[in-house]
Amino acid sequence: MIFSRKRADRHERTDVRDANELEAPVTPEPPARGPYDASEAPGGVQRLDLGSLQIPAVPDVEVRVQADQQGVIQQVVLVHGQNALQLGVFAAPRSEGIWDEVREEIRQSLFSDGAAAQEVTGEYGTELHARVRTPDGLTDLRFVGIDGPRWMVRGVYQGEAATNPAAAGPLAVCLDGLVVDRGQEAKPVREPLPLRLPREVADQAGPGEGVPAAPGEA
Repeated sequence: MIFSRKRADRHERTDVRDANELEAPVTPEPPARGPYDASEAPGGVQRLDLGSLQIPAVPDVEVRVQADQQGVIQQVVLVHGQNALQLGVFAAPRSEGIWDEVREEIRQSLFSDGAAAQEVTGEYGTELHARVRTPDGLTDLRFVGIDGPRWMVRGVYQGEAATNPAAAGPLAVCLDGLVVDRGQEAKPVREPLPLRLPREVADQAGPGEGVPAAPGEA
């Protein structure tokens, strides 16, 4: 009888432990790839910190930024060979993404300018492919949008990567490794999130100059 009681007690303790384990909160796994929110970005990665956007260091990718006299960035373009990826990051509501609406507005704008655009399913969902007329002739563009928590990243590929995603190579690696630091400040939906040059880069730049900066310089 004593043995039986001890065995019953041990089973009871095991049952309680198992119940507690089932009730313990489960930490969500970080996304397999980015763009990442700053709260879930993997550590140990060298990045160029532009404020709301942090760009991972990827060999042979040049980061070109256009900034005003105060160091506020107006444009960010990543370049690898003959391919380019223009990046933008925007405020979004907490409850829903905005890429579907933004994509439709881009499509209508292109149509108004006489350019046809086609929706294509890509790695990040629905993309927009277009061919536009520029001073240099016809240019292919591929618009990619990624909705995150209260932000949206928009990328525009040019070059062979605009028509052949496999050609994006290191540029796609940069997009997958982006980190967005949205901050807590309330902002109007679709307002560009602030981007600034790192201080050491801004000190070297003349007013209004485009500043090539390697990610490893951050």
